Amino acid sequence: MQKIFDEVATLDNRCYEKFALSEDILMEHAADGMASFIRDKFVKNSKIIIVCGSGNNGADGIALARLVHGDYDVWIYYAKEPRSEMAKLQAKRAKRIGVNILDKFYDADVLVDALVGTGFSGELSPKLNVLMDIMNSSNAYKIACDIPSAYKFYADTTLTMGALKKSMFLDSHKEFVGDIKVLDLGISRSIYEGYTNWNLLDLDDLKLPQRDKKNSHKGTYGHLALACGDKSGASILSALSALKFGAGLVTLVGYEDEIIPHSIMYSHILPKTTTALACGMGLGNEFSKEEMDKFLDNDYPLIVDADIFKMPILLSILKRKKLILTPHAKEFVAVLKQTSLADIDVEELQANRFKYAELFAKKYPYATLLLKGANVIIAKDNEFFINPHGTQILAKGGSGDVLSGLIGALLAQGYSTLDATITASLTHIKLAHNYTGANFSLTPDDLIDGICNL
Repeated sequence: MQKIFDEVATLDNRCYEKFALSEDILMEHAADGMASFIRDKFVKNSKIIIVCGSGNNGADGIALARLVHGDYDVWIYYAKEPRSEMAKLQAKRAKRIGVNILDKFYDADVLVDALVGTGFSGELSPKLNVLMDIMNSSNAYKIACDIPSAYKFYADTTLTMGALKKSMFLDSHKEFVGDIKVLDLGISRSIYEGYTNWNLLDLDDLKLPQRDKKNSHKGTYGHLALACGDKSGASILSALSALKFGAGLVTLVGYEDEIIPHSIMYSHILPKTTTALACGMGLGNEFSKEEMDKFLDNDYPLIVDADIFKMPILLSILKRKKLILTPHAKEFVAVLKQTSLADIDVEELQANRFKYAELFAKKYPYATLLLKGANVIIAKDNEFFINPHGTQILAKGGSGDVLSGLIGALLAQGYSTLDATITASLTHIKLAHNYTGANFSLTPDDLIDGICNL
């Protein structure tokens, strides 16, 4: 697990004031980190073009050029003349050792984007947008210095300075960042980083449920009850997922006769041995208000998804102490409106996912939120996590129902709502990564079948 920050200027200032490290020292270490990456990955004399802007992001790029000059065929292309004091200083140093300057952009083996960094706001000029198009069309291996400029540069790798930045993990930026590597700035990352309540989940954080108790039976591992509504296929997928993921018993609760797999039980009433509930997957309008009230008239841990987010009963559900919600963007917009937190559209949400997750968690500290997307956000009270390992192969109807089943299985087995959500989210992604078929061919059944090979 790694820390994530809104901005790192505060962390840099702490280095200046507390550790007597200068801006120059931090920049030299950033450039050295980039140089080490290049030396490890590319053979000597490879052609490298570094596109530099006028500020300190450009200064990082100029310093990099100086460090690899002599070992590589390195060229600086000034998209803008150096303007910041550090950029001027680095340009002076690079000039004195003879780093080459390009007056026209050419292709290369390696292309480094050091145009603008985290301090940039607004839009690139038309001229720079044209340059960005040319850079993106290059066949070179593309490296972003700190962040991809204006999140318009398609980096193969982003070499970010000091710590991870939240902006890297907006869904709309996932196409641009590539692999992310954090570079130290003259002190250990553990010292450079301060406190943050936002964390990045690694796949190594996954801890699967284990059956270590020899003297046990099916009841030992919990009983998940799922509301089975109009579109029973969705709840059946969740049920099969939950059973495969370790729940001792799984029952679909509904009021119509259904043909279901033999491994799943079916009942018109909530089983007395229930330890957790799941509701919303394919629910539709089959449950009357009285039937839904009866299903939820208890304090079992509950996972809700899909149809439940547009129902008035949501406000009552949000009073529960052990609750998990797993909306996608459109559903979360409906949740925000129904809870009077915000009346926004999906575009506004996607541009400010972190903000609205924090708003929700502050108003409903007992609830655990899993906001689906290219980068999953998990929020509870004052703790926030990003699962960045999502993949487009999960973009298939039923994938979310499998996730709900994974969460429900863990709730039934006694996991806390936060631990169940984190573990299930990482498992869901791991199942997708383990899939060996064509990336368009994954089905929910493939995910469920893959659970046994985790």
